[in-house]
Amino acid sequence: MIGFRFTEFIPDADKRTPFERLLPLFLELLNYTSGDAKDTLDWMEEIDKQQPIFSDNYNRDDFEQELKRRGFLREEYKKGKGPGIGITGKAEQSMRQRALEQLFGKMKKSTRGNHRTKQTGSGDEPTEMTRPFVFGDKPEQILMSESLRNAQINNGAEEFLLTEKDLEVVETENLSQASTVLMIDISHSMILYGEDRITPAKKVAMALAELIMKRYPKDTLDIVVFGDDAWPIQVKDLPYLQVGPYHTNTVAGLELAMDILRRRKTGNKQIFMITDGKPSCLKEGGEYYKNSFGLDPYIVGKCLNLARMCRKARIPITTFMLTDDPYLQQFVDDFTEANNGKALFTGLSGLGDGILLDYERNRKRRR
Repeated sequence: MIGFRFTEFIPDADKRTPFERLLPLFLELLNYTSGDAKDTLDWMEEIDKQQPIFSDNYNRDDFEQELKRRGFLREEYKKGKGPGIGITGKAEQSMRQRALEQLFGKMKKSTRGNHRTKQTGSGDEPTEMTRPFVFGDKPEQILMSESLRNAQINNGAEEFLLTEKDLEVVETENLSQASTVLMIDISHSMILYGEDRITPAKKVAMALAELIMKRYPKDTLDIVVFGDDAWPIQVKDLPYLQVGPYHTNTVAGLELAMDILRRRKTGNKQIFMITDGKPSCLKEGGEYYKNSFGLDPYIVGKCLNLARMCRKARIPITTFMLTDDPYLQQFVDDFTEANNGKALFTGLSGLGDGILLDYERNRKRRR
């Protein structure tokens, strides 16, 4: 018998094509350039100066042409800039898929796309548990082999008789649909103090959207952005989302989210709010009321009233606060108590895990 043999470690050669190696970097940088294809390619060229990623046989122009040929880029005319290039729907979907794999892990597409509840009975999803038949059970739930065995035990084999009390059925779980509104703060503070908070927020939104479309296609996801005002955006708009010179009108965001959820007929409804600052703006009678200094009691009071309204409507709000500023702790605590929701002071790296965990947890509730 021979023991262990130690040899020189020779790593496997990268068998990917130049395009396959560069595409993930291209998709990642698109998040930081807000979907600007030219800026992304310029960034890649700057990276190449520090750490070569192109070669004499495959340069930037070759990569750009292959992106067009494979359907990731298209020629377009930009107002005020003239002819240029832009990303396609295929590139947008690839960005969402990449964000999903980075944050939530690779998941296979589901054709059912529903959510389990803790209730059992005449549901849709079979479990490993069985029980006696009761009136109202579906015929397809009956387990014939177990039922025939019960009939032999209860009535004997000579004069075979199958009665209702012999029937055994498979236990099922009810499945429900969920409606989610994801609120994203796009006030100026999301890029202040040398920290980019808007890019992780966008990536989480793209990942959550891709998760729902692939695994829970019957669910709904609406995305609301809020600064001085609040407005809905489409999933396809996420790569291009940017912050503005805005204050934080949390009230407008909550009002729009509630209005959207009122129109949804699903039993499970929830709001996720990603923000990094205090509410500092209101719009009443066409006029803006702004106060960036401290916690304004009037603005805070409006926020707390909306939190209570959501609680009454059984809409939980989970607040993801992208800061550990103790100054905001009291407001977040009061807001969470008023809604009976949850609040997480999270770093940028843990944002995706936190939202996935709460989405999976909240969707199981029957309200």
